[in-house]
Amino acid sequence: MKTSILTLLFCFLASNTLQAQNWDVNTASQINRWHMHGLSRGLSYSGLILPVGVPTAMGIYALIKKDQPLLKDAIYIGTTVIEAVGITYGMKYAFDRQRPFVKYPDRIHLVGHAEDDPSFPSGHTAAAFSLATSLSITYPKWYVIAPSAVWACGVGLARINQGVHYPSDVLTGAAIGVGCGFLNIYVNKWLNKVLFK
Repeated sequence: MKTSILTLLFCFLASNTLQAQNWDVNTASQINRWHMHGLSRGLSYSGLILPVGVPTAMGIYALIKKDQPLLKDAIYIGTTVIEAVGITYGMKYAFDRQRPFVKYPDRIHLVGHAEDDPSFPSGHTAAAFSLATSLSITYPKWYVIAPSAVWACGVGLARINQGVHYPSDVLTGAAIGVGCGFLNIYVNKWLNKVLFK
């Protein structure tokens, strides 16, 4: 009796896992066919440049102007991005998932340059969402929140369109970025005490 129940449970879980994987691959394949590859390349590059550039520019300006509140904001935003990218890259090598264009070359085509590291989760998306979240928490105005959220979603969509990520990679990257934005509020309270006694 126990063996029969365990066998049924195993079959149920295996079929649900296959359906979830099929959804991931099918969705990635459909988005990869959208003709927005030029926009995708631009969004993808911005997912690297802005998460580094924005807090760096804020920090440099704050140091020049001797603006301690702005420097604290720059440190909060910068450390949020660093945390998100660190967690993402740790997970990438723990899960070691092949890129969609490598695993399914007949269904998903590479647009842009090939990525050598594993697919899961999306580092670009994690960095974009960590920047968008920390900016939105620091400056809670609609004209900061709306554009940064649209941009971060665009980065995630671009990564799927380029054939380098599955939707589950992007969703997990987004969750990591948002989570780091909120978690880092508490980390930076401690960090501010250390840096600004």
